[in-house]
Amino acid sequence: MKKILEYISGIKPVDYSKDAAAIDHLNNLTKPPGSLGRLEELAIGFIRASNAVPPKLDKKIIFIMAGDHGVARERVSAFPAEVTPQMVFNFLSGGAAINVLARHADIQTVVVDMGVNADLSGRDGLVDKKVGMGTKNIAEEPAMTEEELERAVFAGISLAEEAAKNGCHIIGTGDMGIANTTPSTAIYCALLGLKPEDISGPGTGLDEKGIKHKAEVVKKALALHAPYGSPMDVLAKLGGFEIAGLTGLILGAAKNNIPVVVDGFISSAAAMVAVKSSPAVLQRIFWAHLSNERGHKKVLAEMGINPILDLNLRLGEGTGAALAIWIIEGAIKVYNEMATFKKAGVSTAL
Repeated sequence: MKKILEYISGIKPVDYSKDAAAIDHLNNLTKPPGSLGRLEELAIGFIRASNAVPPKLDKKIIFIMAGDHGVARERVSAFPAEVTPQMVFNFLSGGAAINVLARHADIQTVVVDMGVNADLSGRDGLVDKKVGMGTKNIAEEPAMTEEELERAVFAGISLAEEAAKNGCHIIGTGDMGIANTTPSTAIYCALLGLKPEDISGPGTGLDEKGIKHKAEVVKKALALHAPYGSPMDVLAKLGGFEIAGLTGLILGAAKNNIPVVVDGFISSAAAMVAVKSSPAVLQRIFWAHLSNERGHKKVLAEMGINPILDLNLRLGEGTGAALAIWIIEGAIKVYNEMATFKKAGVSTAL
């Protein structure tokens, strides 16, 4: 983990020196001060995160990271593990919900194989960052080795670094992996001291009996791997290859001053590891939406986070991130394109 910690040490806090000028600009637009509410907050947050005035938001990318989980053998999902590669093919062919919403918001999607339990080599459009054929069963052994953790985290970092070099202005997170709400739940419990029975949810559609069983599996995994030495230790013992990849993506975006829009329950678990590893990361994150997955509200409340949207989504894939990026882009267009009182010849308040 030494290389990961060295990378994290280079993430700096945001620069607040541009705030005053940015707020003054917003207050001089043709509207009462603060009347665009959170759109104005989003614009200021974007300026801080990107460290750029005027803000620019043209190149938008959502990375959809996919991986399988050994814990699926514990029957913690209503769908079989075979769905993971099937959905990867669906992403690549443009037929999933994320593809539709990304097209709607003019966002590029990048599908990444972090650890799908299938040979996907040679698939057009697929980025191959495979660490292994899925993680181990966390109810029996650690999800991954430290070496696998490092590979997965740096795979995400490398994608963020490449995006920065290519002039990307915002990054969104997406995920795919049958059973991945189980390791995500375990991560939240380990990092925040929450109880599995309080935040375990239906995932792909479990009934109450299934949810109770899932909570017991999480409880077993937490006890098996305790104690936990660091957030990265939690990730190695309880996480998934796609979750680790997303953690690296978020860390890499933060280091390169790229605002990152975190999707729902699984992406938020990756973000939690990143934030707990480097608090400065929090300043560059936009939390897309409140997932309808049981426990997400409690998790965000623990962190004092007010997400942008609440649409009862719980699909993942980056669907909430796509919608939130569309709204953030609107906030930036208001900042850049709306006329000032002076330019429009409109009288200011008395």
